Amino acid sequence: MNKDIIKYFIDRVIRVNRGGPESRIGKVMDVGDDFIVLLTEEDGVVYYNTNQIKSFTENMKGQMEFNIEVPNDFEFKNAANFQDLLDSLKFQWVKINRGGPEKIEGVLSDITKDFVSLVNKEEIVRLSIFHIKNISFGVKIEKEDEEKSNNQASSKTGSQETNQSKMAESKKQESRQKVVKSNNNSRNKKNKTKN
Repeated sequence: MNKDIIKYFIDRVIRVNRGGPESRIGKVMDVGDDFIVLLTEEDGVVYYNTNQIKSFTENMKGQMEFNIEVPNDFEFKNAANFQDLLDSLKFQWVKINRGGPEKIEGVLSDITKDFVSLVNKEEIVRLSIFHIKNISFGVKIEKEDEEKSNNQASSKTGSQETNQSKMAESKKQESRQKVVKSNNNSRNKKNKTKN
């Protein structure tokens, strides 16, 4: 899609694609050369590769549901193009694609001009950049209704969720440490061969 056309949608609520696992309703926050930044209720900030977007839909009466109040100081990753965006997410825990068989998440460990590598537990997955429809890395604004209902939840449920979130964060941290350790080992081997 043409960048100039997409810029028209900045600060507007749209639906990206008509349906399927990659379709989302959200507010366009910014536009790069070949990607858009979409703030969604479900996934927070999602960066869509415009080469993979089939359509934009805007409701002329403004009736698409979007119940998030965006703070004035809300920050997200800025980049000139999709490649630079991926480079800025190196060593972050990311989620690539929203659903279907191509959905994957892990630590973004290596980026070239043709593919990326993700580390998740004991696996290293290499994925063609051309096939990345969208990517996110966890920036999310909570809805006000959810915050109120979370405060009213029982302490038992809250402690279970806390334990689950601690376990998930621990797994993410282990994957990050493996990536950093692997990169340090590679550098050490290179330095030894130079000497």
